[in-house]
Amino acid sequence: MTNTIRVLLIEDDPMVQEVNKQFIERLPAFTVIDTASNGLAGLEKIRTSAPDLVILDIFMPSLNGIDTLYQIRKEQFDVDVIIISAANDQKTIRKMIQNGAFDYLIKPFKFERLKHTLEQYFAFRMEVEPNHHISQTQLDRILFQNETPPRSVQKCVVPKGLNGATLEQVTKFIKMTPGSLSAEEVADGIGIARVTARRYLEYLHNEDVLLLDVQYGSIGRPVNRYRLKKP
Repeated sequence: MTNTIRVLLIEDDPMVQEVNKQFIERLPAFTVIDTASNGLAGLEKIRTSAPDLVILDIFMPSLNGIDTLYQIRKEQFDVDVIIISAANDQKTIRKMIQNGAFDYLIKPFKFERLKHTLEQYFAFRMEVEPNHHISQTQLDRILFQNETPPRSVQKCVVPKGLNGATLEQVTKFIKMTPGSLSAEEVADGIGIARVTARRYLEYLHNEDVLLLDVQYGSIGRPVNRYRLKKP
């Protein structure tokens, strides 16, 4: 798969639909390819667009979210589903989880909660590649959503002059962004100075967490671009 998650948003309230779309697309690895205002329209768009992920409401006309998820599983679409709904009764939540929802967010929710879910989902998609075996450690990390820092970050102490929280922020930003990144792009993405971003990127490269790509243009100095090293 590519490093971009293609999302179909099924939500009947136009205002909520737009807010959720903006929330989702604040994460660089996610793009909303289409929307639907009810389950029937959503199913048709799953058939034609083949999204990676469906964000699904429950209370909708024509076909509600419970029946939509049931139909998704009945037709065996290769798609994952995250529920965002005002329904907070135990019976509904259990039914959706039993039918394979990756996560369930209760309205109203904060952006940070959705961000956490999407980050975990992205990590899940990156971890589970078709035709590859998976270890127990990887499976535990997926099922229990325990984010484990890269091996080399775990084993070393953050040196003097670097901040642990900023280091984690830089690592997460690179992890969530398709392709390689320059220091300028990292700085703009998380709101730090370019020289600061470069220092953290060089540290992560020296610790064997990042790979370095040097790109030469037609004019000017070469640009160092960094990408996360796969385990």
